[in-house]
Amino acid sequence: MVHDVAAKHPEHSIVIIENGHVTGRKVGDGASHVAMEQVRNADAQPMDHLSYLTKTPDGKILKSSTMYIRGKGGKVVAILGINYDISSLLMVESAVRELTAAGDSTQTEPEKIINVNDVLDELIAQSVALVGKPAALMNKEDKMRAIGFLSQSGAFLVTKSGDKVAKYFGISKYTLYSYIDKQQEDKQNG
Repeated sequence: MVHDVAAKHPEHSIVIIENGHVTGRKVGDGASHVAMEQVRNADAQPMDHLSYLTKTPDGKILKSSTMYIRGKGGKVVAILGINYDISSLLMVESAVRELTAAGDSTQTEPEKIINVNDVLDELIAQSVALVGKPAALMNKEDKMRAIGFLSQSGAFLVTKSGDKVAKYFGISKYTLYSYIDKQQEDKQNG
């Protein structure tokens, strides 16, 4: 909508309007609060008001912008108002926020879903890196060191991890558990 600031009757300042259903206003209606302020104050250098919220008498929430149009000599001669009804968008925003909100407002990032098999694979890779050679080239002491790392890291808390570790290092489950027991004995006698 466009307000004629120079209008003799500010209560009839709207001279052009498109989509008047958004604000419920029509040509010949009066000035808004912002337009009335400009008329009353006759501010020579008013600042444009961009992207602020307003509410219509029937309850719609509008995102509004008001820009001052200057004539010769820089004097404000008209005010351009743009209003966009965001009522429906606010309802969508509220619904999405409700769906995505977590019970813990202090949580800053989503918790990671952990696959225990991936954790076990990562621990096995770390044990191999610790020893510094592939399992196929490890001797008994190397394997004991790698399995000791796995034991201390909690790898054997994962169900059926013993089978996977024994197979990876090319040893029996009996040998695996004897390595773990030996390390625990050495630790206690330490």
